Amino acid sequence: IEDELKLQPGTHESLCNPVLQARLMNEHGTGLNVIIGLCVGHDSLFTKHSDAPVTTLIVKDRVLGHNPAAALYTSGSYYKRLMESGREL
Repeated sequence: IEDELKLQPGTHESLCNPVLQARLMNEHGTGLNVIIGLCVGHDSLFTKHSDAPVTTLIVKDRVLGHNPAAALYTSGSYYKRLMESGREL
């Protein structure tokens, strides 16, 4: 990953392996796989290689520091201003 795209430039940032993750689920014979926190694109690879049906609950979001549920948790406080009528984003 390019340094300017990292959460902490100049440091190591690990990447996931969605194909291996899908294969592990296949080995365990899962009946349904729920994706929580895979990057867009990686979720597609996981879905492609999964034998079981897959549903996505939460997609990873670098803007929120890989904590995509943060927007849900703070929708009544920090992000409340985004819901104001007439507000331009």
